[in-house]
Amino acid sequence: MVATAVELPLQQKTDANAQQTGPVPFGNSLLKEFLHDPAYRNLNHGSFGSIPRSIQSRLRHYQDQAESRPDSFIRYQTPLLLDESRAARLFPFGILRNIVWNTDGLDEILYFDTIYGACGKTIDYVIEDKLGVVSSRCVQLTYPAEDEDVISAFRAAIQASRAEGKRPRLAVIDAVSSMPGVRFPFESIVQVCKTESIISCVDAAQGIGMADLKISETDPDFLVTNCHKWLFTPRGCAVFYVPLRNQHLIRSTLPTSHGFVPKQGDRFNPLPPTEKSEFVNNFEFVGTVDNSPFFCVKDAIKWRHEVLGGEERIMAYTTSLARKGGEKVAEILGTRVLENRSKTLVRCAMVNVALPLVTGQNPKNEVKLTEAEEEETKGMYEIPQEEAAKAFNWMYKVLQEDYHTFVPMTFYRRRFWARLSAQVYLEEGDFEWAGKTLKEVCERVARGEYKL
Repeated sequence: MVATAVELPLQQKTDANAQQTGPVPFGNSLLKEFLHDPAYRNLNHGSFGSIPRSIQSRLRHYQDQAESRPDSFIRYQTPLLLDESRAARLFPFGILRNIVWNTDGLDEILYFDTIYGACGKTIDYVIEDKLGVVSSRCVQLTYPAEDEDVISAFRAAIQASRAEGKRPRLAVIDAVSSMPGVRFPFESIVQVCKTESIISCVDAAQGIGMADLKISETDPDFLVTNCHKWLFTPRGCAVFYVPLRNQHLIRSTLPTSHGFVPKQGDRFNPLPPTEKSEFVNNFEFVGTVDNSPFFCVKDAIKWRHEVLGGEERIMAYTTSLARKGGEKVAEILGTRVLENRSKTLVRCAMVNVALPLVTGQNPKNEVKLTEAEEEETKGMYEIPQEEAAKAFNWMYKVLQEDYHTFVPMTFYRRRFWARLSAQVYLEEGDFEWAGKTLKEVCERVARGEYKL
């Protein structure tokens, strides 16, 4: 993993001597720069990302170098190339395992019900591994929530924790949540954590390259973000931001390797000597993994600025396209975009649109719709609760096989929601196509095709 303790500015500076070739127009004309099958329409950049052809060339260049002289490259060149990526101003989710929890059993981890599943399971694992030492508390949200509602719910959870004699110790906070894919007021939540002496851990997997993270201003205790989703680096490339004040808390990588400096004793380190900090040295070598995706960080940043015109231009286009495209899809479906009155949820490159389907009531977990929700779902096709998962999986299958695309979907408040990604190679016509496609698929569901 690449680790450093420097800020991530909104806009990077390229070499003054680098040749400027852009900016190029955004939209479908950029598709030639990417590796997508011409028959495939990529509407889900948020799950696995995608890389330009030029970055693929850089990836293979580094891999070829590693194979030509393994020892020379892995022992001597790799640290230098990682330094270059750190110098490009970038910053594993081992945080929960590294924290030393109090043994009195009062520590609590706070998280929101929109937490990404894998992160939620990490919390579950820590609670299981530290049985009786740490517990968790989920903050429930109802969307479309205003930012102040999210902040109030978090403050209420802190108060409830303390009223029960617990100690709210750490909070896991989304930057942009996964499902639904909405912008989260993480900056304000981090400030509440500072006031309340709670460790803030920002999950910005959906972050760098699609939203301004404002690291130096927000100053979280920890932040992790994936470069392979929106920054155009190869999979998998995550970076971990730890301010200097907290680096002593992160004792080891996963797995532990030669860079680890034990508090007692000393062991022989076969790697070249270095004057880097213990923290950086610890993360720099974790065995014979392929570090090529990390080397590509600086190349991706350079490409985004020289070809696409920089982060501000990219984010302005993708956010605008998400808003306009989402509204177009909702118009075609006769539904709505998941957005609040303040228009803060779609302050990113993803948009959530309700599908014209509603699930039956689940007697084990009743979700009572509001009067407004009941009114807007009148006349929609209702899928029996016991058949909802079957319909869901059928829709995924036909989107891939019949329409050559993929659209992440989720259940929320007895509704099916589709999450669409805006990207520089897409334009409004792609969202119009998505709206017509989703409408056709929903009509097929209403005809009962998912039962066949």
